Amino acid sequence: MVRTPLTQEERERGERLGRLLRAARGPRSMAEVAADAGISAETLRKIETGRAPTPAFFTVAALAGALGLSLDDLMARCALLPA
Repeated sequence: MVRTPLTQEERERGERLGRLLRAARGPRSMAEVAADAGISAETLRKIETGRAPTPAFFTVAALAGALGLSLDDLMARCALLPA
């Protein structure tokens, strides 16, 4: 299966998500948050650095839960601001 290339907007949204998650993680280790979310630390690293700009919904939901974030708030903060 061939995956459609991501748009610039999708890449930027993924980078914003990564920055938000990194900021919410604060002093907690990547391994600790990843374990709490039930994902690998490498997956979290890829999301935080923007190398995985479109993570699965359930991955984002698990991370939001582990970090005490609202999915609505995450979505609003990752969405592009209107011009």
